[in-house]
Amino acid sequence: MTNIDNSVMDWNDVIEDDGQEFVLLPEGDYNFVVTNFERGRFPGSAKIPATNKATISIQIFSELGVASMKFDLILSKALTWKLSAFFRSIGQKKRGEKITMDWNKVLGAKGRAHIKQKVYTNQAGEEKTINDLDYFIDYDEKYFSEVVDDKDLPF
Repeated sequence: MTNIDNSVMDWNDVIEDDGQEFVLLPEGDYNFVVTNFERGRFPGSAKIPATNKATISIQIFSELGVASMKFDLILSKALTWKLSAFFRSIGQKKRGEKITMDWNKVLGAKGRAHIKQKVYTNQAGEEKTINDLDYFIDYDEKYFSEVVDDKDLPF
């Protein structure tokens, strides 16, 4: 997990960090780590009334580098399927099981999802391509356990 220094700066402080480069992932299944969780409000739409939402930040470590993404989970009965899929992907829920969502265990959780590329037009009229979380994949320990080769051991 990334530790962010939120200390204040003076007008004449020295800066060096250029930030993280944007990594566009090819479509596929990827492991992720939840790096942030924020409680917020969804203002409502034609189909869903105003309600609570969780904004989840994740990082995906790939051969191309680290990709960061955010997505919202809207706390609506109509979207229970998406909440269920997320909690299954991080191993807090099994298919068909009833659970109480434990938001205290979301930060640092590991999961798996299918990522695809999404093309959109920004406010300046420029076409951009971003990573898009297509769907969550049920948790399976085999994707998160490290395999150690005996010849790599020092004894």
